[in-house]
This record gives sequence, structure tokens and C-alpha cells, in this order.
Amino acid sequence: MTGERAAFGALLRELRLARSLTIEGLSEASGVSVRGIGDLERGRRAAPQRRTVAALADGLGLDEPERERLLASSRSGRSPAYSPAGVRSFPRGIDDFVGRDQEMGRLVGLAERAAGQAAPDRSAKPAAHPVVVAVSGTPGAGKTTLALHAARRLADRFPDGQLVVDLRGTDEDPPAPAELMLVVLKAFGVPDRDLAKAGPEGHPGLYRQALADRRFLLVLDNARDEAQVRPLLPGAGSGMVVVTSRRMLTGLDDVHRMALGELSTGDAAAFLSSLVGAERAAADPAALAEVARRCAHLPLALRVAGNWLATRTGWTVRRLADRLTLEERRLETLTAGDVGVAAAFDLSYRQLTSAAARMFRRLSLVPGPDVSAACAARLTGQDLFEAEDTLEELVEAGLLGTDRDRYRLHDLLCLYARARLTAEDRAGEVGRARAAMYRWLLQTAVVAGRWYEPGHGAPPVTWQGEVDLSSAERAREWLQAEGTNWLAALRAAAAAGEHPTVVEVAESLHWFSDQWIFWGHWSEIFETAARSARALGDPLLEATQLNYHAWSLLLCEGRPRDGLDRSRQALAAAERAGDPGQQAWAHYYTAWAHRLLDEPWLSVDHNERAARLFETAGDLHGFLQSTHVRGWLLETQDRNEEAIAVYQDLLAWLEEAGDRIEPHVADTARFGAHRGIGKSYSRLRRWDEAVRHLQTAVDVCRASGNTAMESRQLTDLSEALLATGRAAKAREALVRCLSLGPDADPRRVAEARERLARLDAG
Repeated sequence: MTGERAAFGALLRELRLARSLTIEGLSEASGVSVRGIGDLERGRRAAPQRRTVAALADGLGLDEPERERLLASSRSGRSPAYSPAGVRSFPRGIDDFVGRDQEMGRLVGLAERAAGQAAPDRSAKPAAHPVVVAVSGTPGAGKTTLALHAARRLADRFPDGQLVVDLRGTDEDPPAPAELMLVVLKAFGVPDRDLAKAGPEGHPGLYRQALADRRFLLVLDNARDEAQVRPLLPGAGSGMVVVTSRRMLTGLDDVHRMALGELSTGDAAAFLSSLVGAERAAADPAALAEVARRCAHLPLALRVAGNWLATRTGWTVRRLADRLTLEERRLETLTAGDVGVAAAFDLSYRQLTSAAARMFRRLSLVPGPDVSAACAARLTGQDLFEAEDTLEELVEAGLLGTDRDRYRLHDLLCLYARARLTAEDRAGEVGRARAAMYRWLLQTAVVAGRWYEPGHGAPPVTWQGEVDLSSAERAREWLQAEGTNWLAALRAAAAAGEHPTVVEVAESLHWFSDQWIFWGHWSEIFETAARSARALGDPLLEATQLNYHAWSLLLCEGRPRDGLDRSRQALAAAERAGDPGQQAWAHYYTAWAHRLLDEPWLSVDHNERAARLFETAGDLHGFLQSTHVRGWLLETQDRNEEAIAVYQDLLAWLEEAGDRIEPHVADTARFGAHRGIGKSYSRLRRWDEAVRHLQTAVDVCRASGNTAMESRQLTDLSEALLATGRAAKAREALVRCLSLGPDADPRRVAEARERLARLDAG
């Protein structure tokens, strides 16, 4: 087939040069694109359809013999890139197949189902429909390779015929269903006289009959769209059809869908190793893993990288890994001969509508791994419903992934989109789009965060948002889902000197931070806000943000020395401002730091000062915190009965205070008190009472959605359960801790894992 393409291309070039025409000149004369003519002459695409050949012949001014010569050459090369063939004569490129075990298992199961539909009496016609599988995915995900590998493996189940047809869906002029139907009929041996007798209008009937009479496997590779595929799907027979397409082919009915993503980490490394050789891969496994990661585990990118190394034996794997580090050169590097990742992406990009292409380019401005439709709408200026429709077009085209209501651009597609953005969009437009997105992210973060702020709660009636912030739980979901994105917006605001905005965002998120303690960015946020407050020359704002920074250093990062330094700075700023409330918080964090540094006498002194100042300022939330620290300090002195009394008084006070205390703050105080009572009872070896209160602490954390604190309470609970001989319950608590994910306290997760290992060891 490659030779036939080359023959047509060589003839076209010969005829063009004989008339002293450039490619551009022939393009202008014929109406065929410059790129299309160039690809034809270089043999990079299949020969064109008859009308394209006619346009080229007209552009060249060919006489009748030359026109017929060009047309004959195109006919010899117009069959698919690999002709319909039995599976034992497939093209190369599937012998190094790696991974996709789940997908292969599913295909095998479907094939068994299809083959099992055959009628015992071969003269009888089975009424069951053939099994149809639609395999879709990002360009370069390995759809064709999977289909061919499966066809080879499943061939024996379909003894009456196994056929592969390239539908050339990414060509500028893909073959029509009628032409493809004729290819299949001829491949299955339907005589020319029958085809001629039936005529084009009778070919669909012959097609259906030919497949209904056979146990067949038909692979329709690289489909353009539903309209091209639908007429080729037989309605009866004991067969299986596997359709591959970059598009999801949502419009097809009664099909089994299989979406391919990137390979797993292990499979990506194994695939690379198979290409570069086991010895070379084993010499630097870290570099091999880095190459796989830079290729984003995309099979096409991995194949290009592997082929690059295989043909450059003087290169180390590390050298390629370092070369791929440069984002602006990565796609250029991932090109080997006439195969390139960017070229594969380009085929899909050129088929987008202008609105979808614009959205695709601008999605590269999103700083995080995914985005909501509401955020994406800010990039293009569309309303929400228009943006959703545009995003779904990208999903359908295989250029955008989804995870529930989030949209994700594959890493390499993001680099490609960024390159197209630079080439096609004006810098000013790009800047305005990014600014609109960042402005919306920060405004929404403020509204969402205030659900947890005393005196705020639900969004004001004047707020016209496009995301659901109807409850604190919804607000938390949004803040966590868009965390990477609004954090980038905050950094940009700080860099631009937008200090009031930075302080407002940090202030609105202060109490919310208790719900997402181990996210990893609170220290940066509050330190940035403290700098902005200092730049504004406001000592009260500075003291407030320094106190928040002290909290993040003490709790989130476990750095008591740094936290002590920050609380002292906060106290100095609060004294300059003459504000007793922030002075109280500074003393509170100082007491906390001294407690962690095992300096209880200093901790007691500062906590007592904090309590007096909280009372002066009328800060009920601060009073709760200082009361808790008082109980905590009694615990450290082994005065457990006194500590229990303090915590019980705190719980009674909470009940009496009612809705004067913000619910999130009350929950934090409540689980802290139960945890303190439970730990105190544990030290008194009153295990049943300890278990009861620690279980209550776990329940409060779970009900309020505080994953970080739940992980802490679970490890404490498991300790008490083990002491009472309830090993099975203790195991449940530890397993639950391990299941909480990245928002759990990493130290408690490690502790739970270690304790489980000891349980397993007896």
C-alpha cells in the first residue's frame, strides 16, 4: 500500500513539475489545499477520491490520456491504508502490545458472547444482533493497536471471516459508506456479477445478507463519525464489529463503549522497556520512569520516545528525559521520522468548529489539572450553557476528558493547545481571558469561604453566581475542586500588587482552612496575605494574617519554632494596632507553640493571657479555643480528672450557647472536647468510657466532613479498642483511616499503616 501511495505521489509531482507549477500554484488552480497536495506527493496520505483527482487534473490542465493515467494511479492506491485482510496478515506494530488487560478481558468476553450466538444448524439464520464495540480515546491512545491485537487473538472464534477496514476518518475527504461497503463485499468474495446486478442501491441488502450468513469479525478502524459508520453496522448475524474512532460516536445506539486513556505507570515503563531493550532500561530506571511521565503515559508518545532511543544507541535514557523536560520543546522532541504526537493532535484539531477550537486553545490557560464549565466559560465569554455545549464537542472529538462535572485536558494536549494559542490568538486577548478567569475564581472563593466565617454564612441575595453554593458542603466541594486554580489566581493577584484582594481572599478562607488542614498551601496563602497587609500599612490586618500563618505552621506543617516566631510578630503588630482580639490570638498561638515545644509553664502563662483578652474582646470563638488548650495542658500534667471536668464544662457551655457559635466552630470544639475526654479516660485506663468518647469524636468529624481530624480520632480510637481486646474493631478504624485519601493527616496515616502491619504480624 505504501508503494501505491508513493507511485501516485511521484506521478503527481512529475506532472506538476512538467508544467512548472509550485505546490502553491497547483493549490490555487485546483482548490486542493497546499498541505493536502504536499502529503499526497510525499505519500503521507492515502490517494484522494475521484473528485479530488479530477480537481487536480483540471488544475494541471491534463489531456485525456494523462488524466486517465492519474486516475488509474489513484484507484490502485485508494484502498485503505491496510487492505481488508485476514488477521494473520495484519500490519506491523501490534507485536509489542503492552497492558490494557481490563479492556482485552472485556473484548474477549464480548467475543465469546458474539460467537455463542451462532445457530447450531448452519443453514438457519441466527436472529441475534452482532456485538458492536466502539473504542474511543485521545489521539495516540492506542485504539487501533488494541483493536488489531484483539482481532488477532479472537480470530479463531470467527472462522467465516476476519476483516480490517481503515475508514480514514481523519482524511480531508474520507471514503463514503457506499464505497466502504463495496470494499467489504468484495473482500468477502461477493461476485462482481452479483454486485453489478444489484447496482449501488442493492449493495446494502447484499452487505446485510453477506454478514448475516457468516460468523465474522469486522474491525472498522479510524471512523470519522456516526454517519460513516452506521450503514456499516449489520443488523443480524453471529459476528462482532469493533469500531475505533477519536470521536465518542455518541449517536450510535446499542453498542458497547470502551474509552481508552493513558497507560498505567507500570505498563508505560514496560512498553518503553520493550522498545529500548531491557538492559538499557534497567541501567537507569528512574530516567525511564521520567521519560514515561513526560510522555504522560500516552502510547503514541511512548512509542515515539522508544523509537527515538532505539535508533540512537549513543543516547542514554537520561539524555532524552532531560530533553523532554523543556515543555516548549517537548512536542517537537516527540517526533520520529514522519510520526509525531503534534501531527496526530493536529488531525483532530482541524476538524473542530471555530468555537470549539477557541475553547480548546484557551483551556491551556487553566493552571490546574481540570476545570468546571463555569470557569471555562470565563475564558471564552460564553454563557454557561454555550460553554457546556462547546466543551462537550471537545469531549466528543476525543480532545478533552471528563471526571463527573470536571473537564481535563491531557498533559500533551495542553502543550499542543498552548502552542496553538500562541500561534493564533493575540496576546492582549489571551491576557484578558486569563484575567477574567482569575477574577471569577477569586470572587467565587470569597463567597464560598464565607460559609464558614462567623457573621457571614450563605451568599448574599445579590450574588449572581453560576455554581451551586447553596450549602456549606457545596461551598467546600467547590473550593477543593478548584483549589489549584484559585490558588494560581491568588498568586497572580499578589504578583500584580492587588493587596486588598489577596487579604480579602485569605480572610474569607480562614475558618474554612480547618476543613482542609493538610492541603499543603495554607502557610503560603497566609504568609502572602501578611505581606500584602504589611504593604497596605495596616497593622491590624497584618496581625490577623500573621496569626493565621502561625496556625498553619503549628498545625498544618508541624513547625512550632517557626510558629512561635510568627505569633510573636503577630503580637507586636496587634499591640501597634491596639487590638485586644488579635493580641489574644497571638498569645493563644504562642501558648500552643510552647506546648508543642514541651514548655508547659510558658504555655500556661500565655493561654491565661489569651483567655483574659478574649473575654475583654467578647470573642466567644477565641474563648472556646483557649478553654480547650487549658484542658490540653492539664492532660500534659497528668491531671486527667481535672482535664475531663474542663472538657465537660466546655460541652455544656456549647449546648447553652446554641446558635451563637458558628456550626463549623462548634463542631471543631465538640470533637476536640470528646477527644480530650477520651484520651484522659485512656490514661486512667477506663477503656469503655474512652472508647465511647473517642467514637463520638470520630462521628462528629465524619458528619462535619473534617477528614484531617477524623484521621486523628481514628488512630486514637484504635488504640483504645486494642486495649479492650477488640482487635477487629480496631482494624476497622485503622482501615478507615487509610481510606480517607490525601486530605488525612499523613502522620496518622503512616501510624495506622504501621499499626495494621503489627496486627497482621500477630
